[in-house]
Amino acid sequence: MSTAPATAEDADAGELAVALRSAPFVRVVAAATGDSLAASGVLVRALRERSTPFQVRVDPTPDPPPGDDDELVVGLGVGGGDVALTSDDRPASVAAAETARELGVEPDPTLALAGVTAAGRPVGDAASLLESAERHTTVDRRPGVAIPTADLADGLAHSTLVAAPVSGDHDATRAALDELGVSADSDDEARRRLASWLAVEASASSARAAEAVERVLHPYTTPDGRFATVGGFGDVLDAVARERPGTGVALAIRDAESTRTAVLDAWRTHGRAVHAALSDATTGRYDGLLVARVEGCGPGRLGTVARLCRDFRSPEPVVLVVAGEAAATAGTEAVGLGRTMAEAVEAVDVDGRSTGGSRRATAQFDDAVDVSRLITAFREAL
Repeated sequence: MSTAPATAEDADAGELAVALRSAPFVRVVAAATGDSLAASGVLVRALRERSTPFQVRVDPTPDPPPGDDDELVVGLGVGGGDVALTSDDRPASVAAAETARELGVEPDPTLALAGVTAAGRPVGDAASLLESAERHTTVDRRPGVAIPTADLADGLAHSTLVAAPVSGDHDATRAALDELGVSADSDDEARRRLASWLAVEASASSARAAEAVERVLHPYTTPDGRFATVGGFGDVLDAVARERPGTGVALAIRDAESTRTAVLDAWRTHGRAVHAALSDATTGRYDGLLVARVEGCGPGRLGTVARLCRDFRSPEPVVLVVAGEAAATAGTEAVGLGRTMAEAVEAVDVDGRSTGGSRRATAQFDDAVDVSRLITAFREAL
């Protein structure tokens, strides 16, 4: 029996803090998302302040082990373990920040805010964290777009916050910026021009795309931070969690500058791969569902492809992206996609694994599955 008082799915900050106070060892198991990765960083930094030993694992389809008498297992963005933050109603990073405060540790507001943006929420949704960041002069809002680097072409080409015609193509992005007359040292007027151009280019497909691109505009900058903007930091967190989880953990739990190069390399690799997959996808439309078939993507990348396809490509509210040994889904509403994916996986592969919530889910299989059977099973379960 573990140190937790009782198994608690979708725990609140108070419940999690109570469990953590008495835990001799904490094992954190996080879903491979930027929000869950940020939450893990916020939590373990608080544990380190309290001299509580810990271990962190990030996985696209995590399966938290049961805790024993000497450890507490905490799930972030995934059920199971002793206590878990699984709600889709608020980012896990916000709940983790509240837990840190319950433990008497002030959380890093920029890290937590980056998790909020990675969850697809506006920074303003986390008012207390934003106030804390502004009080310490670590953030400042300005015209422009949310990217992690000072190099605009690099930031826009590899961003997974938006799908524009130049996405994934550094040379095309550079040419577009040159035509606009925008560079890293441009004034606010030029940055407004860039934001307007991106809004038009990325939102042409649908009203949903127009709403999604709004989250990239008028960003909060982090003048003293490791990344140029809060939204760009969130983009990096999500990409590295999916592409190189171990590197992502190093980014989340410490402020070492040495991790920045490796993290940005992972972000660029992820951005190029998902934009190429989105561009080359073969799609099929059903009532309420768009299916995209891609190649060469594991479950981490598929989750990003599904989100971008939902926001910038799909006329339907739910997207299912499938590859030979993995699948991911994303929806605009809370329709129980985690349950839907689990039922579909069980129908085609009893040894397959899946995880997710009401708006997103990811699955992984040991061997290639019959994609047509998976699509049929998913449609029946939806």
